[in-house]
Amino acid sequence: MGNRFQVQDHFADGAQYIGGRLRPGTSGRTQDIVNPANGETVHSYELAGAADVDAAVDAARGAFPGWAGATPGERSDALHRFAAVLADRSADLADAESLQCGKPIKLSTEFDVPGTVDNTAFFAGAARHLQGQSAGEYSADHTSYVRREAIGVVGSIAPWNYPLQMAAWKVLPAIAAGNTIVLKPAEITPLTSLMFAEAATAAGIPDGVVNVVNGAGKDAGEQLVGHRDVAMTSFTGSTAVGKRVAEIATSTVKRLHLELGGKAPFLVFDDADLDAAVNGAVAGSLINSGQDCTAATRAYVQRPLYEAFVSGVADVMATVRLGDPFDPATDLGPLVSHLQRDRVAGFVDRARSYATVVTGGRSPGGDLEKGAYYLPTLVAGAAQDSEIVQSEIFGPVLVVLPFDSDDEGIALANDTPYGLAASAWTRDVFRAGRATREIKAGCVWVNDHIPIISEMPHGGYKASGFGKDMSAYSFEEYTQVKHVMYDNTAAVRKDWHRTIFGDR
Repeated sequence: MGNRFQVQDHFADGAQYIGGRLRPGTSGRTQDIVNPANGETVHSYELAGAADVDAAVDAARGAFPGWAGATPGERSDALHRFAAVLADRSADLADAESLQCGKPIKLSTEFDVPGTVDNTAFFAGAARHLQGQSAGEYSADHTSYVRREAIGVVGSIAPWNYPLQMAAWKVLPAIAAGNTIVLKPAEITPLTSLMFAEAATAAGIPDGVVNVVNGAGKDAGEQLVGHRDVAMTSFTGSTAVGKRVAEIATSTVKRLHLELGGKAPFLVFDDADLDAAVNGAVAGSLINSGQDCTAATRAYVQRPLYEAFVSGVADVMATVRLGDPFDPATDLGPLVSHLQRDRVAGFVDRARSYATVVTGGRSPGGDLEKGAYYLPTLVAGAAQDSEIVQSEIFGPVLVVLPFDSDDEGIALANDTPYGLAASAWTRDVFRAGRATREIKAGCVWVNDHIPIISEMPHGGYKASGFGKDMSAYSFEEYTQVKHVMYDNTAAVRKDWHRTIFGDR
């Protein structure tokens, strides 16, 4: 299991990116980066401590006036250059992403990296369209207009499942709107976030606009969220940690954006194209080894199709090829760590007492024994209120349950605390319309599951958080809206003054 990206050489100067250069952390503690495909350590680095966070925030604060004062065209040009640098470095980015995460190289090269380049190009264009409401006389004596202004220093925390894409989702709308940023990636997958920041500098984005600190959540993360000079916090991760982030952020009255967990339903009506639904369920549940907050995790299948769906999914799962992430033929890589693999296995093992593991449900063994691999797994016969149906597993596990009426199917789809994504499978336009209206999720696909696009927003309902990533809607998170009002009369005494003193 080889790779072409030389981590040790690239990050010899450290794994903190502050003020336009790499530097070591100062916490006195080290973190190993482990290749989950074979358990080998590929690099060790010193974690960030509170002093590193302070230095990064200082760098971002120092860069803010100049970057916020740049014209939209100047920021747009810089982001266009940024996209070009990322495209030029795409091979190294894909190798590093597969190395640290265990992603199949075809996923990194066909999804993660090109999606990030496209997102960068989108925000290069969007930077020119930060518009408020047009000027007008909404009061007879005044002209009003709305300005959108940058907030300041943004402190963002990103997860380990899509390190490169999540770095982009956090950084791009923030800096396109004129903010500066300090990003804390997951400490076990820091490589591509650092490379993303390096690419920003190579593109001519000023030092201090994009900073990256890699440290533990209790240290660097909480220091960043609670920092008095950080004006906004954006967090993607579990709902449990999101609650802690919210507690810290709200105590300092920060702007807050949360993209949290998911438990996406995959709702198959009895008129659906069965083959399409089967293939969609396998792809939607196994993408990124199931480590995707929008992955299909709960398949509800109307009873006439239920048995055929279960059989079909099991058959297709059996064809999925596990192997070396750098082999182009590999379909499914390992989970991000052995700890995560064991966590997923625990959910499935506990479910054996109340449900049936139709296929999978174990590590593959053999040549893959040293890696954090887990077979594609299908579970049937679980109750709606069981742990495996209600809790986020974050692994290659799909649970399937039957339903009878359309009312029941939609009710079951909504019956978890989460509301990030969902899909409905039907040939009936009225069924599809009802599902898209009544399923409580930030994204509802019809006859597909997973595709995302830069122009459309991503974000959830309920315990899946609030606020939007991607698209122009993300500017709602990263800008202040200011009302400006001009008097048009030049009158010394206004008519409304009489309500305070004197007569008309």
